[in-house]
Amino acid sequence: MPTTIIVRPPAAKIDKMIAAQMAKKLALILRVALQQLRRSRTGAALINGVYTTARSVGKVLHQLFLEVTGFTFLAIAAIGAIAGVREYGKYHAAQQAGPGRLLLAIAFTLSFAWFGLSSFWRVNRSAAKQRESRIRSDIRSDVR
Repeated sequence: MPTTIIVRPPAAKIDKMIAAQMAKKLALILRVALQQLRRSRTGAALINGVYTTARSVGKVLHQLFLEVTGFTFLAIAAIGAIAGVREYGKYHAAQQAGPGRLLLAIAFTLSFAWFGLSSFWRVNRSAAKQRESRIRSDIRSDVR
């Protein structure tokens, strides 16, 4: 009966090395291309436009992430509140021995509500900072 020995082929290691070398070469080519672009006014303007657009889109995506996260936490807190009401009914009807599950549902609901609200507060705080910086830049441009 022949036995099968599973051995990692040496070609797999070589393939990884080749991929790493290709990544280094592509990074070098990209860096040289960006340096060449920055030397011309059109290239510098293009790079600045891409950078500004990416930064703006990144801020919007971060705000969306915070809002979706906040909504998700608030929805989970609502589910915890429903469970808390159900546990309170059981506790009030003396169907369970102690208030442990009720207290757990209350703690769960409060913590998830806090996480959800703080996520929305962070959105408002970052929007206020953006408005402030926009006002400052408008004042600076008016002074010039």
